[in-house]
Amino acid sequence: MRSLQIAATGMLAQQMRVETISNNLANMNTTGYNARRAEFADLHYQQATRPGTINAADGTIIPTGVQLGLGVRPSSVTMMVQQGSLAQTNGELDVAIEGKGYLEVTLPSGISAYTRDGALKLSPDGQIVNSDGYPIVPDITIPSDARSISINAEGEVYAYFKDVVEPELMGAFTLTGFTNEKGLEAIGSNLYTETAASGAPLTSAPGENGLGALRQNYLENSSVDAVREITELIEAQRGYEMNSKVITASDQMLAATTQVR
Repeated sequence: MRSLQIAATGMLAQQMRVETISNNLANMNTTGYNARRAEFADLHYQQATRPGTINAADGTIIPTGVQLGLGVRPSSVTMMVQQGSLAQTNGELDVAIEGKGYLEVTLPSGISAYTRDGALKLSPDGQIVNSDGYPIVPDITIPSDARSISINAEGEVYAYFKDVVEPELMGAFTLTGFTNEKGLEAIGSNLYTETAASGAPLTSAPGENGLGALRQNYLENSSVDAVREITELIEAQRGYEMNSKVITASDQMLAATTQVR
């Protein structure tokens, strides 16, 4: 009886959907987080009678045939790329990306990772790093005697010093874009790495080549819509329950079969 296996694949699919929704809700307050969506596809079909088969009795062509589906499978968990709202923080090293693009960081292994989390910090040496202490590319170091820091929309970082009227340019941030952002590999800590699916990184100054601008004193909120996630959670729960009822019904049918005298 195929219905047992088919309903089992349905329950596993709804379970995966619930897990994806729970991860979205858990990251409601994660800076720069983009919600994920579980997507599914039907499994193979058993061709009992193929469409277009010639009827041996009179030579007519069977228009539809008999194709028995074998269930559902997960096809992808897609990142829904969209701009989160900007929240004012008044932190001079807090920068939000308004538009497309990612900040590049250098991991301890030496490879590059990318993030939209602009909650930046200073290392003990004055280097601008992310929350995990990984340096932002390009390297920008702020002297210890700087009174304040200013970052403009083009990514230029200026430091103000005591008894000096004009600020000094310390460096400039760059942003990186990808042809297919959904193809990036999430590695945790708000970081992504390049893959063959994402395409090669395209780096330029903020505001150029379709990339966004930087906004100092702001951070990008998570793009998770709590109302939508709760609605989808209810739908997934109902789908799980219906598939479990199919298993119960199939079990009862098998029990009735074994009790035939």
